[in-house]
Amino acid sequence: VKVTIPFGNKYLDAIFSVPEKKPICGVILTHGAGGDMNFPHLVSLAAYLASRGVLCLRFTCKGLNIAYRTKAFKTVVEYLKLSDDYKLSGVFLAGRSMGSRAAASVIHQLSLEDDDDFIQGLVCLSYPLHRPKLQSKLRDEDLLFIRCPVLFVSGSADEMCEKQLLEGVASKMKAPKKIHWIDKANHGMAVKGRTTDDVMEEINAQVFSWLRENIELEGK
Repeated sequence: VKVTIPFGNKYLDAIFSVPEKKPICGVILTHGAGGDMNFPHLVSLAAYLASRGVLCLRFTCKGLNIAYRTKAFKTVVEYLKLSDDYKLSGVFLAGRSMGSRAAASVIHQLSLEDDDDFIQGLVCLSYPLHRPKLQSKLRDEDLLFIRCPVLFVSGSADEMCEKQLLEGVASKMKAPKKIHWIDKANHGMAVKGRTTDDVMEEINAQVFSWLRENIELEGK
């Protein structure tokens, strides 16, 4: 279902992937610095989750300014929260690369406003912990303040997320967290000798099983 979400004097393009049965929870997904909501990994994950009962809302927000992206993400969260069509008790925020930074930033901001009951967790796909070859400056400021469960799915050969550094940040985080390493994958989740579909199947299954562990399944 295509929708447009008002954002300031503009609109954000978004697509709902709606499960057949009444969804138990929702996931809001967004893309990295390049691309849009039709980035193949997001399309694949949304379809996978929707087929298993999870409502997915993915949206496009162009712009390389992290504050702008965060504001857009927050607008989408409010939109879903107030939606009459899909009454959800909670939602997980998910993003790829820069999108996951924006998601982390939104959760940090909402926690300061004491309005984080609606947010049930964070999924970071290829979290860009540092710029390539610039490991001294970590983008961990939001992660350390988050309290809700966090799942990281990163490639062990990601040039923007060195393994030991992410594990170091995770050890300092107060939130319940899990890291799933995709062996030999780079920042784009490409692995020599494996098809994209094969890698996506691994990522999608990880995300879904983690969601299931963290959803308060009502009446199930």
